[in-house]
Amino acid sequence: MDKEDLLLQIVLRYRNELQKKIHDRKVEMEQDDNTHYIVYNALGFTSKEGSEIDYQQNVGRFLYKYAGSLLEELAINCFKQAFPQAEEKVKLLNTIDQSPKHIEIDCLVGEKAYEIKWKDATTDGDHIKKEHKRVRVIKNAGYVPVRIMFFEPNRNQAKHIQVTLRKLYEDIGGEYYAGEEAWDYMLKETGIDLKELFNRMKE
Repeated sequence: MDKEDLLLQIVLRYRNELQKKIHDRKVEMEQDDNTHYIVYNALGFTSKEGSEIDYQQNVGRFLYKYAGSLLEELAINCFKQAFPQAEEKVKLLNTIDQSPKHIEIDCLVGEKAYEIKWKDATTDGDHIKKEHKRVRVIKNAGYVPVRIMFFEPNRNQAKHIQVTLRKLYEDIGGEYYAGEEAWDYMLKETGIDLKELFNRMKE
């Protein structure tokens, strides 16, 4: 099995698991108590529209979760194919304080400790504090923190958070790649064009 076939198998596994999850939830929702639709009605939505909104909200949550997990697993797989010594889900003891007890590295390749995100739309200021602590723990352990985020956020506040995170990584001696930079970095480091793989699967 070549590299691309292995990646495609991962994609198909996620697709099948997601579709089953959605189907099971749809069946489960048929038994839901929908008395809350009276509030939807008061706000100008029919019960039929309310049902579709609730269903799509569930689909959206599942889709977002699976999309993130899929891209993370694909990226880790690319690193492991290119660097057989690469390790995934490596835990480091938090040497700064007690919360959390450990921090996790998505993929460790030599001295590079990768944090892999499909996208990050957070607008929570505490996110910066947590990430600052995480990269300091990684740096103190002798590794180079590297953040890879394949899709950049659309909202201004979320964009501002990412600008701050980029500076945080760069100031501590780490690396930060987002959007096209992330796809290009993966290709350069692993020789695998992940974006092209997705492009070939588009409808």
